[in-house]
Amino acid sequence: MHIDWAALGQVFGVTLVVTVGIVGLFTVGIVGTSRKPAADGDAVAAAAPGVGSRAGALAAFALCALAVAYGIYLIVAA
Repeated sequence: MHIDWAALGQVFGVTLVVTVGIVGLFTVGIVGTSRKPAADGDAVAAAAPGVGSRAGALAAFALCALAVAYGIYLIVAA
């Protein structure tokens, strides 16, 4: 039995990068949707999320869903 260590290392590296990327993208989506708008008169009103942050969060979730769907497609197509 022969193990191709270079190929195993390459698979490990790609898996690690993609996993960290998807988890980071999902985290961006959660942060974008979890912030509460500041109450009227608060000094931090400028930090309240707007339509842009909500749209960015939804885009992050959509990219995560696409990545998962592509992974399922790769598994099923084989």
